[in-house]
Amino acid sequence: MPSRRNQIALTEEEMTQFMADGWTLQVASIGHNGYPHLVAMWYVVVDGKLHFTTFGKSQKILNLKRNPKITCMLESGKAYNELRGVVIEGQAEIIEDTAETAKVMGLVGHKYSGAPLSDAPSEGQLRAASKRVVVRINPVDVYSWDHAKLGGRY
Repeated sequence: MPSRRNQIALTEEEMTQFMADGWTLQVASIGHNGYPHLVAMWYVVVDGKLHFTTFGKSQKILNLKRNPKITCMLESGKAYNELRGVVIEGQAEIIEDTAETAKVMGLVGHKYSGAPLSDAPSEGQLRAASKRVVVRINPVDVYSWDHAKLGGRY
């Protein structure tokens, strides 16, 4: 049976909207023992790329400093014909800049709790950001699926 991958792939526009609307990003880095280290993260899309913040001393950052390969997945749906998703394989870019981290933290706060956006971070926000870093995912390969596009034909 021929592959139906092209039939179920999201268009660029669908993928952009899906990533903007998505909620929990599954993030896999490669642990020191060679096994995937998988965590769930809140994220935002900035200039078309996924970004999240985390503590600079977290396991995922230790892993990404050792090996910057990263895989991220967003998915939705319960029934098979509702399954949609995007996987991004790429290189993690770790940004250790307090002002940039505070900016991304503010965007995440706005997305997930409706916190107001401000032009300049407060002293408290900068203090919290000083212990964190930003991870920007630079895609190498992206693939997606939307099983609803099969119209019930599997």
